[in-house]
Amino acid sequence: MNMFNHNFYSGDGIEREQLLEMLLSELDCMVYRCRNDEHWTMEFVSNGCLQLTGYRPEQLLGNATLSYESITHEADRAYVRAAVNEALKQGTTFSLEYRLLHADGSTKWVWERGGALPAVAGQPRMIHGFIQDITQRHLQQKALSEAEQRYRSIFENANEGIFQTTVDGHYLEVNPALATIYGYASPGELVGAFDNIAAQLYVDPARRAAFIELLKRNDSVVNFESQVFRKDRTIIWISENARVVRDAEGTVLYYEGTVEDITARKNYEQRIAHQATHDVLTGLPNRALLIERIELAIAEAPKTGACFAVVFVDLDHFKGINDTMGHAAGDLLIREVAKRLLRCVREGDTVARIGGDEFVLLLPDVHDDGGSLSQLIERVLAAVRRPCSIGGRQFTLGCSIGISLHPADGCDANTLLQHADMAMYQAKEGGRNNYQFFTEEFNRAVMENHELEHQLRHALGTNSFEMYYQPIVEASTGRVVKAEALIRWQTERGFVSPARFIPIAETVGLIEPLGDWVLETVCRQLAEWSAAGMAPLPVSINISPRQFNQPDLASSIGSALHRHGVDSALLEIEITENCLARDRKKFLHTLAEMRALGLRLAIDDFGSGYSNMDYLKSMHFSSLKIDRAFIASIEEGGKPRALYRALISLAHNLSLVVVAEGVETQRQVDFLCDIGCDLI
Repeated sequence: MNMFNHNFYSGDGIEREQLLEMLLSELDCMVYRCRNDEHWTMEFVSNGCLQLTGYRPEQLLGNATLSYESITHEADRAYVRAAVNEALKQGTTFSLEYRLLHADGSTKWVWERGGALPAVAGQPRMIHGFIQDITQRHLQQKALSEAEQRYRSIFENANEGIFQTTVDGHYLEVNPALATIYGYASPGELVGAFDNIAAQLYVDPARRAAFIELLKRNDSVVNFESQVFRKDRTIIWISENARVVRDAEGTVLYYEGTVEDITARKNYEQRIAHQATHDVLTGLPNRALLIERIELAIAEAPKTGACFAVVFVDLDHFKGINDTMGHAAGDLLIREVAKRLLRCVREGDTVARIGGDEFVLLLPDVHDDGGSLSQLIERVLAAVRRPCSIGGRQFTLGCSIGISLHPADGCDANTLLQHADMAMYQAKEGGRNNYQFFTEEFNRAVMENHELEHQLRHALGTNSFEMYYQPIVEASTGRVVKAEALIRWQTERGFVSPARFIPIAETVGLIEPLGDWVLETVCRQLAEWSAAGMAPLPVSINISPRQFNQPDLASSIGSALHRHGVDSALLEIEITENCLARDRKKFLHTLAEMRALGLRLAIDDFGSGYSNMDYLKSMHFSSLKIDRAFIASIEEGGKPRALYRALISLAHNLSLVVVAEGVETQRQVDFLCDIGCDLI
């Protein structure tokens, strides 16, 4: 069938018909003419029909195989017919989009445009038009629409704030999250509230200027942190990411980006940073921050020419309160002292806690004469001394204070702290509850102690000590009945007095190995005397308070005796009264262990300590040694002599053997014999 029959076109000449056929074949659409009947019966269909529907034109002409309406999507048929009928009724063209069912089973979107042909007498009313495949465009539009919907959903529901602003600082659009971050009820309220973002939002408008400068320079900004005001004028931290949006010609259209509230993170970082430089218990600067501030003061000193002081404050007898009342009470006491110290100092001074019960004050701009500084230190002493109520009990503390001055006493932080610490120990040795300035003389003494400590450690490692045995004799006969072991230390510079090195050994933790050496040496000597056929001679050794606190002291002594085959009755243990003043339960337990070994027990230096008679009555000592300071006063006569008579009488009533130490003159011997002293 010729698709271009005379019912469609009746032009003059074959050229026009060929031209029209050529034009229609070039179109990527289907041109049609159909009746306005129940099935829209096709009377003309162009070759574009095959590509559009998958059916050949002759299958649709006259509804030979199927009608066009039958391949219109069932859901769109009513809509299409209504739209066409309405256009015909109005005498206008129609334009509509709908779906077709392709011969391959797929669905295509088409766009149809057409209208009614002029009525011809005796002919049914005709419709003509063309139908174009718009599936690809429709899919693109659908994808775009869905993308816009997704973007809008993200924009509306994002946890991060999203914004668009003009170049001159006005909000174009914001999402609900940003309104919430800034404390506004809605995006519209936020947009309407700002005329100038830099001036109204940022705590420091210079931050906004820096933000814009980075945008202009780099076209983007990442993780830009600033402080901003919320609606209620509270301040929060934000982090911004932003980019510049340009048109095709490169002109800046607007800025867009995101905002995150990072206040919680910044507060956490600040808290961590504070904890790294401050004491947790008191909130005062710790050692690290103190040293940093001392170093800063040293750096600033040449510019100002001012002197500054480092003041080391150590509480007196705090450990006793801490042990008695517990650490919770001790913590409360430390906090109270910290508050008192803060009230004593000036603005610009530093109060630091560097550990335990130790505080340090950094006092800039003080005078070398120490006048005003001394007044401040006196205030500190008085403040610490004030009674303090903890747990319903009243406590009164003192403190010992050491002071070093810059630049006289040191030019670096550690030296100044060390010298202030040394001066503090000098204050403790001076009776506590006082203060001392660092002096070179004291420094030399400390250095000598340090040197002696070093030599003492070396001597322990090289067995450089000697043991002397001082005879103990009967006062009435002069017969040697036992001996006291005395450690001696010979150095290149001569003998070092035990009164010099024993306290150092106590302080630095060397007294235990030193005591072990004494015990081992005495046991070996007793074994050698026995092997040489000598009569048994008991030997006494001194045990320091620190040694006495060793949990395995009795077993160590027993092991040494067993190792050398020595009878325990030949060893006497001398204990100073300082041991008696410590933990009673532990003390009694250790004494019981020693008595179980068969050891003799003696009280050494009686009268130099607590002189607690209750201990003498209950602890089953075998002898009592009167301190040499008492013996030296015998020749004074009067009351001391009467006191000694009473003391010896009391000791004998308790079945104690009395030993007088440091007897040096015949007059002392005569008096001691006269009053019944047993041994000297």
